[in-house]
Amino acid sequence: MDFKLIKSPTDGVKRALSKRMGAEGRAVLEEVSAIGLMQGKLIEMIYAIDIAEKSAGVLVEDIKGVCPQHMTSIAILGDTSSVQSAIEEIKLKMKEGNSLW
Repeated sequence: MDFKLIKSPTDGVKRALSKRMGAEGRAVLEEVSAIGLMQGKLIEMIYAIDIAEKSAGVLVEDIKGVCPQHMTSIAILGDTSSVQSAIEEIKLKMKEGNSLW
C-alpha cells in the first residue's frame, strides 16, 4: 500500500479530487486542512475506510479512477491531526492483520 499526506492542499489538488469523488466528499473538501491519500488492493481499501472512520473524526471517500467500478484509491479528509492519526491507525491495524496469517 502507498500512503501520502497532503497538508494544506492547494486549490488545484482540491479541484482534481473533486472531479473523482462523490457528493459528500466534494461538500467537505473546501474546509479540510489535510488530505490523506492511500492506494492498494480493493480489500485493503475497504478495511482502511472502516479503520479510519472508527479511529478519527475523518470522512473517507473513494477516488474514482479510469475504471470506476474498481476502487483502488481513497482520500481521507479532515484536519491534519485527525488525518495523520487515521493513517497511523490504518498502518498499525494492517500490520497486526498481516501478522495473523
